[in-house]
Parts: sequence; C-alpha cells; structure tokens
Amino acid sequence: MLQKTHSVAGLVAAECVLLHQNVAFLSWEAFGAVLLGCLAGPLADVDKQGSTMAKILFPLSALLRILKVRHRTVTHSLIFIMILWLISSPLPALYHWVFITAYASHPLIDLLNEKGVQLFWPLKFKIRLLPKFLAIDTGSTGETCFQWMLLGVSLWIPFSTIEF
Repeated sequence: MLQKTHSVAGLVAAECVLLHQNVAFLSWEAFGAVLLGCLAGPLADVDKQGSTMAKILFPLSALLRILKVRHRTVTHSLIFIMILWLISSPLPALYHWVFITAYASHPLIDLLNEKGVQLFWPLKFKIRLLPKFLAIDTGSTGETCFQWMLLGVSLWIPFSTIEF
C-alpha cells in the first residue's frame, strides 16, 4: 500500500479512538490526534528505501538499511508494535492509543497485499489475508478504491456523531 492509503487508515484509526474515548471531534485534542494518526499510519514504511517516511526519517531509515532490515519484517511485526506500545506509554492516554492504533493499522492493511507481512518476525513466514487473485497490489486500481473507501469511512465517523 502507498503512503496516502496508510495515512487515511491512520486517520480512521485516530477517529475510532476519539469515538471510543468520547472526545469531541471539534477540539484541539481531536486535531492533534488526527494529525498524529495521519503521521503514525505510514510510519512502518521507514524500512522501505524511497518511501516518504524513509525520506523524512532518513537517519532511522539509514540505520535500518545498515542493519539489513527488509521491508515488511521488523517494523511490521507484533513485537515491534509492543515495543512502541511500551515506549509511547508515557504519552497522554488519547495520544498513546491513537499512535498505537494508527501504527498497527499499517501492517493490518498490508495483510491485504499479495506479498503479506512478516507479522510474527523473527519467524520467517509471511501472512496475508486474501488469496492472490483478490489481493490488493500496491498502486493498483484496487488500492485506489480501498483508499476512497477508507476516506468515505473517515468522513462518515465524525458525521455519525452529530445529534439532530
């Protein structure tokens, strides 16, 4: 999946946390949470040379390249998500949960890709949720449709909370 798709997935994850924690969508807390979600969603692609996150976080990306970390392995694993959970636990609860859910949305939607994810790294096998003929290829029309669907969900969530 592309950075745009992961950003929208991070946005949806942030909105779900806002909804769960009863935070008003028209507040500074919500603004910060949505921004964090959009940034945390594509963060796992820091391991992919040339990605937006690898360019923004060049020192970290360079370190991962020196350590020979392959794409969709360490940074897409459950172990890494647990490490991030521990590191981010001092944050206020809202931002901690937004960061973790938005970050976790990344490997979750990559499971829809034909190549899958090494979710249980360091074990070598990759997991994907869809058979190859239904898998969503990166940059494909299927990904564009998925991206628009996520965008629709991201618009529906806040509007569904409006009481008339």
